[in-house]
Amino acid sequence: MKVPSNVPASIVTRNLSDFTNETGNVYESISIISKRANQISVKIKEELNGKLAEFATTVDNLEEVFENREQIEISKHYERMPKATNLAIEEFMEGKVTFRHPSEEELPSDTKAE
Repeated sequence: MKVPSNVPASIVTRNLSDFTNETGNVYESISIISKRANQISVKIKEELNGKLAEFATTVDNLEEVFENREQIEISKHYERMPKATNLAIEEFMEGKVTFRHPSEEELPSDTKAE
């Protein structure tokens, strides 16, 4: 996953009123951001597990020491990445997150309640 360079890796103080620009409701915005953060987190975890699975062996040997160094470097890279919440907030603030309201969507004409 390519991480944008403008996303801070640490905690940033945010103005909650900035979250209302898109939805008009702080709580709705936070809900959207949290769902996006969960999506990002799952994607990052799958990517990390895929990279670490290459090192999985059932036999202990001397080469394991060198493989552990590579595993450690991969793990450190993912630890230095911005957290999924920060990525989701930046995407939301930049208008890159699309969301919809299922209650406001039209039902297909053949399934409308009469």
